[in-house]
Amino acid sequence: MARSSEEMRGTQVLITGASNGIGLAAATALAGFGANIAIVGRNEARTKSAAAQIQARARKDARISAFIADFASQAAVAKFAMEVLSRHPKIDILVNNAGAMHTTRQLTDDGIELTWAVNHLAPFLLTGLIVHRLEAHVPSRIITTASDAHYGAAIPFGDLDAEKGYHGFARYKQTKLANILFTRELARRLEDRGTVCSCFHPGLVASGFNRNNGPLMNLAMTLLWPVSRSVEKGAETLVWLARTSDVGGMNGGYFVDMERRQPSPQAQEAETARRLWDISERQCARHWPS
Repeated sequence: MARSSEEMRGTQVLITGASNGIGLAAATALAGFGANIAIVGRNEARTKSAAAQIQARARKDARISAFIADFASQAAVAKFAMEVLSRHPKIDILVNNAGAMHTTRQLTDDGIELTWAVNHLAPFLLTGLIVHRLEAHVPSRIITTASDAHYGAAIPFGDLDAEKGYHGFARYKQTKLANILFTRELARRLEDRGTVCSCFHPGLVASGFNRNNGPLMNLAMTLLWPVSRSVEKGAETLVWLARTSDVGGMNGGYFVDMERRQPSPQAQEAETARRLWDISERQCARHWPS
């Protein structure tokens, strides 16, 4: 069963990557049930516009706030974490939704390959910096946007910055596998402490995703539009994970269309999940909480 609007009223939800796409759709839906929503985006004008859209469709007493952060920068993620902790004394649900795909290999100012930095290390670092706030207000939830694209991928432990070769979609697949492994290990570390961790596949969604990679990719996404889901349908499982009152069997799970599914064999490897966590901590060492 889903929690009613009265039960969702006052719930504080933090959603990254919510200036458009499924993040915006989920934020709008949850605000409509009375949740207070904090959204995060990279573009200030777009993020503020999204916040206004959410407020217009929210319950009268729902509070909407907006933050600006570039998740390609670990310093920016750390600064944002401090800001959100300062402005929100309670966080009930964290949604790690921000993500991107890049057709060319690029390095961040931290010297890390860009897709890996944004899709995996940014949510890893953000969660590590604010998880104590969620633990202080249990029951709480951490939901991460993964993808069926993870099938067939493996974590390139010997080449995390893709120096030996780069292909945009293959790299994206690796980061989505990392999202699932992160969820698995986070769930193990927080087991029986009142914070439930899960991830989900939204499906092929008609949104602005992958339209930053030139005219050919833009054309490809346009051609896929007729067989793509609406952003509202893509956000459906996210909203369900936030609202369901039955969390039994949810912790560490991978969900598709509101059902728990088995991810790839690589995504079920406990030792790989622990190894990835340890390496990710080292990659975020400058800002990781001591």
